[in-house]
Amino acid sequence: MKSIKLLQPSKIEFGTGCIERFVEDFTTLPYKKLMILTAPPILPLIQPTIEKLVANGVTVSVYDQILAEPTLSDFNSILEKARELQIDSVAGIGGGSVLDVAKLLGALVYSDQKASDVFGIGFIKKKGIWMACIPTTAGTGSEVSPNSILLDEEEHLKKGIVSPYLVADVVYIDPKLTCTVPPKITAETGMDALSHCIEAYTNKFAHEVIDCYALEGIRLIAANLAKAVKNGNDIEAREALCLGSYYGGLCLGPVNTAAVHALSYPLGGEYHISHGLSNAILLPPVMAYNIETNIGKYANIARAFGVADQGSEKATAEAGIEFITQLSKDCGIPTTLSEIGISSDKVDELAASAMKVTRLLVNNPREMTVEAATEIYEQLF
Repeated sequence: MKSIKLLQPSKIEFGTGCIERFVEDFTTLPYKKLMILTAPPILPLIQPTIEKLVANGVTVSVYDQILAEPTLSDFNSILEKARELQIDSVAGIGGGSVLDVAKLLGALVYSDQKASDVFGIGFIKKKGIWMACIPTTAGTGSEVSPNSILLDEEEHLKKGIVSPYLVADVVYIDPKLTCTVPPKITAETGMDALSHCIEAYTNKFAHEVIDCYALEGIRLIAANLAKAVKNGNDIEAREALCLGSYYGGLCLGPVNTAAVHALSYPLGGEYHISHGLSNAILLPPVMAYNIETNIGKYANIARAFGVADQGSEKATAEAGIEFITQLSKDCGIPTTLSEIGISSDKVDELAASAMKVTRLLVNNPREMTVEAATEIYEQLF
């Protein structure tokens, strides 16, 4: 068995209501100038947490304007503000975009490196200030990954930064915080988490240590996503999705994703289609493209979905792909690019942009050529 390295936060607390522990734990630390990054819908949920921190002598600065997938310029503005405030700690409380910015801010706030200098793998030189991640969606798994994603406005392409110094110090996963997430976002972020698990399990660099997380994540998300979309207060479904998302996040560091994510990046960068929606649309055709590389694994995915054996491994695997398309429909997610306003004359442009995401394409179990990418996009009209 080949070796593999897992990088994880020093503490991960999981459970409904565990955000209360964040206040208790933080007030035992020597830090007094905390910056909380969040988004406007989250602010009312965490106001009691902020008030308790202030009551314990912590100076809390709140930045709540992370409204969409963050750009390089957005990050630089937040970085400047954090330096002016002379913060000594940072907490991201929100979805993946919030957590990605918080992790990168913690690493670079007092660094001489710029965010534009560290795109890629392993370019951050040292650990930054203390940083916590508290997710409010069940999707990105960013709370436990060593990755951050920013949109490079000049290239209209989302780019990744990967470093052990982006791993949070502590993580609190509180499913209660996800109960107010609207059905549309619940569906799209859930499909993002599902794509993490599927791409890790079928990845060229898949590993037995990660396979167990990936398959369990697939099972949990497939069985509970539609339930949470239909009833946001179904706490058992919310807990299952948070756990599935967490497992997907654990897959991101040591194995990562592949062509689904690579082909989705141009949709986010150029057309501002949400990451989860892009992944949901691309997941079935990319799986169909990859299926011959390991039919047994794709059949195992179908079984994790709860699909009955279809008489052969290939038929079972193909039924699993059909399951994903139906799950998207059940959750109100579009299954074609034409449904989300992308015209077919953009295919060549999308394929050319996707081929730049070599960091992820190298992981794909089957070589992804520009011709193959073009064909996959064309299937979605």
